[in-house]
Amino acid sequence: MDLSSLAVILQAALSPNPDERKAAEQGLNQFQYAPQHLVRLLQIIVDNNVDMGVRQVASIHFKNFIAKNWSPLDDTQQKISQSDKDVVRDHILVFVTQVPPLLRVQLGECLKTVIHSDYPEQWPHLLDWVKHNLQDQQVHGALYVLRILSRKYEFKSDEERVPVYRVVDETFPHLLNIFNRLVQIVNPSLEVADLIKLICKIFWSSIYLEIPKLLFDQNIFNAWMMLFLNILERPVPSEGQPVDPDLRKSWGWWKVKKWTVHILNRLYTRFGDLKLQNPENRAFAQMFQKHYAGKILECHLNLLNVIRVGGYLPDRVINLILQYLSNSISRNSMYTLLQPRLDVLLFEIVFPLMCFNDNDQKLWDEDPHEYVRKGYDIIEDLYSPRTASMDFVSELVRKRGKENLQKFIQFIVEIFRRYDEVSAEHKPYRQKDGALLAIGALCDKLKQTEPYKSELERMLVQHVFPEFSSPVGHLRAKAAWVAGQYAHINFSDQNNFRRALQCVVSRMQDSELPVRVDSVFALRSFIEACKDLNEIRPILPQLLDEFFKLMNEVENEDLVFTLETIVDKFGEEMAPYALGLCQNLAAAFWRCMNTAEADEEADDPGALAAVGCLRAISTILESVSRLPHLFVQIEPTLLPIMRRMLTTDGQGTSTHPAFLIFMEFSFIEKM
Repeated sequence: MDLSSLAVILQAALSPNPDERKAAEQGLNQFQYAPQHLVRLLQIIVDNNVDMGVRQVASIHFKNFIAKNWSPLDDTQQKISQSDKDVVRDHILVFVTQVPPLLRVQLGECLKTVIHSDYPEQWPHLLDWVKHNLQDQQVHGALYVLRILSRKYEFKSDEERVPVYRVVDETFPHLLNIFNRLVQIVNPSLEVADLIKLICKIFWSSIYLEIPKLLFDQNIFNAWMMLFLNILERPVPSEGQPVDPDLRKSWGWWKVKKWTVHILNRLYTRFGDLKLQNPENRAFAQMFQKHYAGKILECHLNLLNVIRVGGYLPDRVINLILQYLSNSISRNSMYTLLQPRLDVLLFEIVFPLMCFNDNDQKLWDEDPHEYVRKGYDIIEDLYSPRTASMDFVSELVRKRGKENLQKFIQFIVEIFRRYDEVSAEHKPYRQKDGALLAIGALCDKLKQTEPYKSELERMLVQHVFPEFSSPVGHLRAKAAWVAGQYAHINFSDQNNFRRALQCVVSRMQDSELPVRVDSVFALRSFIEACKDLNEIRPILPQLLDEFFKLMNEVENEDLVFTLETIVDKFGEEMAPYALGLCQNLAAAFWRCMNTAEADEEADDPGALAAVGCLRAISTILESVSRLPHLFVQIEPTLLPIMRRMLTTDGQGTSTHPAFLIFMEFSFIEKM
C-alpha cells in the first residue's frame, strides 16, 4: 500500500461513521504485515503536511504493532522484516524529539520497546549515536534516548547490570560538561529545565541500585555533587511560575528541584550508611558523610524555612526533605547538626504541616469521596507532607525520645489548654486537629511510656470524647480515628470504653461522609478490643445496616476489614444475617468490578475493594460452615461471581478468595 492510500485509510479511522471506522480498521489489519508498512507509518507520523489527527492515529497503530510484534516470544512468529527493523531503528532516533509532544509519547514508547529488546546485541551502535549527539546540536534527542536506555537497567542487578557501566563510562563525562554549561546560563528558559531534568533522571537510573565505578573517583563525584548542590540551593525562577496549584507543582523548575532532592536522598539512604559491609561501599559512605551529608541537611532546612515564612514548596519536595531529616535522626553526627534548629523545625514547620489546612477544607467540601480516597491511599502517602511529618515526629520520639518526647507532649497539652479556654468562635480548630493527629501517631510510644501511659484514658475523656460533638466535621472524624488508635488500652473504668464505642457508633450516621468512614474504621479496633460482646450484640443489626449504606457510597478495601472483624468475632451468630450479607457483598463486588474495568488501572481501589468483598464472603461462609442449609440459599447469589472469577474473565483480579469460596461449597457438598 502506498503512502497516499495508507493516509486515506488512517483518515477514515477518524470518521464519525462506525461502518467507515470498522472498514478502516480492517484495512489496517489486512496490510499491517506487508513489507515497509511500518516504515510508511513512520513517514506519515513525521510529515508536518499531514493532518495531526491522521498522524496521531498512525502513531498509535505504530506503537501497538511494535509492542506486539517487535520481539515476539516465539521467534518463528517474527512478523517484521530485518530491513524494516533497520530502517525504524535508524530513523526513530532522529524523529522522536522532533515531533510534537502528543506524538513523542507514542514514539517514546516504541523506542523503549526497541531498546529493551535490541540493545546491546542487535543495536550495538546505539551508544555511539548517543555520544555523537551529546556533542552535537541534537543534545535533547540524545538525552531523551539516554534516559530510556539507562532506565532499562534501573532495577537490574549483578550481571544484568553490566551494560550500564559502559553507558556510564562513555556518556557521563559528556553529561557533566552539558550540566555544567546549563547551570551557568543566566535567566535560563524552561527548555534548560527540561534538559537538566533529563540529566537528573539518567543519573537516578544509573545509581539506583549500585554506584558505578566511575563515581568512586572522588573528583568526578565531587563535580556532580557541586552541580546538584547548586540546583538545591538556588531558588527556582519566579518568572513564569503557573498560578494553578496542579500546574505549579508540575512546572519544569520544580521538577528539577524534586529530582535533585530525590537523588540526594537516594545517595544518602542507600549508599551513605556507614554500616555497609562492602569495603569499597563503606569508604564511599564515609566520604559522603564527611563531605556532603551535612551540607545537604543544611540546604534542606533552608528550603523548609521557605514554607515557614509563607512561601511555596511542592508537596513531594517537602515529603522527600522530611524523609532525609527522619533518616538523620539516628545518626549522631547528623543529629548534632540538626539539634540547634530542631525546635523551629518541629514546632513551626513540622507541626503546622500536620494540621488541617485550606486545601483539606476545600476538598472536604467539594469532593468528600476524593478526600476519603486520598486519606486511605498508600500511594498518596508517598507524596504527602503530612505523612512525612508524622513519620518525622514518630522517629524523633522513638530514637531521641529522652530529649524530645516531653517537650513535644507539653506543646500538645498547651494546644489542648488554649483550645479549652477560649470561646467557640476563637477556638484553634485546625491546631486541635493537628494535636489529635500527633497523639494518634504516637500511640505506640505513649502506650509504653510512663507517665503518659497512665494518663491516656483521662486524655481521651477530656480531649477526644468532646470532639465527637464538635460543630467542625474534621474534628469529629479525627476524634473517631484517635479513639480507634487507643481502643486497646486498659480502661480503668469500662464505662469510658462503652462511651467511646457509643460515640464511634453514633458517628456512623454523621452527616459528613469522611466522619462516617473514619468511624467505621475505628469500630474495627473497638470490636477487636471488646471483651464482652454483649456491648455490641444488641446493636449488631444497626451496625450492619450502616456498614452497607456506606459501602454503597465508598469503594474501599479497609471497609471490608471491619466487616470481617465482626464476622470473626460473632461466628455462627452471623447466621441470621449471612444471606443478606452475601447479597450485599455480591452487589458491592459487581459495582467495584465495573469501576475497576472502567478505570483500567491495576492499582484502582475498586479492584482492591472487589477482592475484599470476596474475602469477606469467604469469611462469612467459614463462620456458618456447620449450617449447610444456608449454603443452598446463598449459592444462586455467588455462582455468577465464581463463574466470573474462575474463568478467563476474572484474570487480572486475585482469584484466591474465589477459590476459598469454591472450597467452602465443595466441603458442604461432601457433608
